[in-house]
Amino acid sequence: MRIGFACLAIGVPGTAIRHILKRSADHQTLSDAIRQNIKALDTMIEYCIDQSISLFRISSDIIPFGSSPLNTVDWQKDFANELTRIGSKIREAGIRVTMHPGQYTVLNAVDQAVVRRAVDDLVYHTAFLDSLQTNADSKIILHVGGAYGDKNLALDRFAEQYIRLPGSVCKRLVIENDERLFNVSDLLSLHQKIRVPVVFDTLHHALNHPDTENPLRWLLECRKTWSESDGLQKIHYSQQAVDKRPGSHTQTIQLNTFLDDIRSWPDKLDVMLEVKDKNLSVVKCINAVRPDRTILHLEKEWARYKYEVLEQAPDVYVLIRQMLQDKKSYPVQSFYQAIENAADREVTTGHAVNAAQHVWGYLEVHASEREKRQFESQLKRYQEGRLSNESLKRFLCRVASSQNQPYLDQSLYMRRYC
Repeated sequence: MRIGFACLAIGVPGTAIRHILKRSADHQTLSDAIRQNIKALDTMIEYCIDQSISLFRISSDIIPFGSSPLNTVDWQKDFANELTRIGSKIREAGIRVTMHPGQYTVLNAVDQAVVRRAVDDLVYHTAFLDSLQTNADSKIILHVGGAYGDKNLALDRFAEQYIRLPGSVCKRLVIENDERLFNVSDLLSLHQKIRVPVVFDTLHHALNHPDTENPLRWLLECRKTWSESDGLQKIHYSQQAVDKRPGSHTQTIQLNTFLDDIRSWPDKLDVMLEVKDKNLSVVKCINAVRPDRTILHLEKEWARYKYEVLEQAPDVYVLIRQMLQDKKSYPVQSFYQAIENAADREVTTGHAVNAAQHVWGYLEVHASEREKRQFESQLKRYQEGRLSNESLKRFLCRVASSQNQPYLDQSLYMRRYC
């Protein structure tokens, strides 16, 4: 089983995607943004390789206004070398990359202008994956679109538009069940007409399912729609956030629930996690199912989480330190359960000050006198309620970066805010 994340990497320097407003979309600004975004993609692929992540969704915004006449940059030519190099890394590492156009890419729209824009967008996504020279298993995931008062007619309209698409687009296009209109049974009937593979989304299925809800049955039915040339069956997995609107994703994947859910799934499966903490949940889930169960994986994770946990729940911090003392054990579920429990705590001023002082202990040795005064001033202002916790962390992050402190620079305690 391969487990992946979508678009953005939390706590990984150099991976931010730059967005451009329409009014700022001149040729030079767009070219600069594309260069920055391609570099960010390169960094994300390097991160995936380092973390043994073999499934990744590339942001549609990698090329700002990629399918719009606003973009006058010949990005396929201007950045051919960079894209070829990244594509080589992807293939050599065995990473499967995909893309997922947004909600405004509606292939079955009644308005033909909307359809033309959707086709242009699919052509752009195909061109980007082609520029990486990835195989046909690099898919473009799309929802069917709107019902427009008649679901059957809307499905027929999708099929009609699909068969008119360029072959290069059809080779990559797959469809996904949604949470309101088109359930997995609808998509399987569409597959019978046009042979398009079906991505099974677990949360969407829980909210919008045929009479028979059994998710495993429908997952296996979708599996039949994937040919050898399409690659492994791909599904989307997410969990419903408590007290949020139906379909809202959780902040993190609850590991115990995930392990229960996958128990009956096929081994050969690509699972895209849709969750707010992105790569953090992926590393968590990979560590839980990996065959090489060594404490080193958890110690590496602890180095990233420890100061955040110290701030949230000092008692959990002590518990995890004790948990990791047995070097022959691999308490992966207990480890992440403790981190999840800590994240549910409300940060108190006292705990925040304690964590900040611990972090400053690493930085103080090489800090300038001015930085030392600044820290004392900022800490006092925070205690008095005149400075936010985020601002305090941003200061610590700047100092850590200036000192080239990779241990702290990678810490989630600061990286979530830097």
